[in-house]
Amino acid sequence: MAERILFFVLALVAIVSAGGVVFSRNPVRSALLLVLNFFTLALIYFSLSAQFIGALQVIVYAGAIMVLFLFVIMLLNLGSPEAVMQERDLKRPLAYLVGFGILATLVGQAFALMLPMTPQPPSDVGTAKVIGQALFTQWAYPLLLMGALLTVGVIGSILLARRRVS
Repeated sequence: MAERILFFVLALVAIVSAGGVVFSRNPVRSALLLVLNFFTLALIYFSLSAQFIGALQVIVYAGAIMVLFLFVIMLLNLGSPEAVMQERDLKRPLAYLVGFGILATLVGQAFALMLPMTPQPPSDVGTAKVIGQALFTQWAYPLLLMGALLTVGVIGSILLARRRVS
């Protein structure tokens, strides 16, 4: 029961943060909401016993891709720090509410640990071994096709960039 509640709470946070990414007019806020979405998806993967996929979600998307996005936003100077400082006072009650919600979730999970455990899925679900076996046996040709398509895209972008510079 507690896992189901946790899943629905995480799914709601993921949906709301994805909506915030799409509808936010401030690019810095949109990028930070995207980070929240990536971390929420990673927590969903962890709760489904797919630790490898959750770790990749954090490392690749929340780490590398978002650093790149935030670097471009800061380089283009798309966010205004004055507007962020003015809005900080308005968001303090919301921050307290979110903090209380996180605390309530943690306390609820602590009490859920005292309940009898449910059967766990197989331990090899979402591991690197299972993913590697699937990629290089059942999905070998689509993987090769995807690699070739990405190579063509990189070469095409290099050629387009070289033409613009000349």
